Amino acid sequence: MQDIQAAGPLSIAPLVRRMQFGGWLGAARTYSDFIGVQTYTRVRIGLFGARPPSGVELTAAGYEYYPKALGNMIRFAARKIGKPVYVTESGIATDDDSRRVAFIDEGLAEVRQCIAEGISVHGYIHWSLLDNFEWTAGYGQHFGLVAVDRTSFVRTPKPSAFHFGERARSGRL
Repeated sequence: MQDIQAAGPLSIAPLVRRMQFGGWLGAARTYSDFIGVQTYTRVRIGLFGARPPSGVELTAAGYEYYPKALGNMIRFAARKIGKPVYVTESGIATDDDSRRVAFIDEGLAEVRQCIAEGISVHGYIHWSLLDNFEWTAGYGQHFGLVAVDRTSFVRTPKPSAFHFGERARSGRL
């Protein structure tokens, strides 16, 4: 569920939102006990479709670094189905782990704000524990809290893993 936003006054963003979310959100409203939100960025839509990010920080996956998308999509999902929300994935691809730490903190601030607004958010799962195989990029991008040596398979926690663990242990968003 990427945060689809209008880019300018003439935009087909409402049409794109309906195409992306319309059918299955209706089914979730009727048949689900909760909604899982997987959000990584926003997509800006103009009159002729998606506009590539310009003049903004990009992740290694080429997405705009935009943790506010998480709060926007929690609000959107809660509004559309009126049931509890679980963040089932949120994170970034980067080789600069300090940016991952910042993304975690900014994303959790969005979750905290949504809860303060009265939205029933029940959980947050970071994307991903391990540097994994990404469908379109193989092993070239690093998403995980834990690095994996592809030769020895040794796993090494990154500073972001310890940071996220401390946040979880403290019970603070």
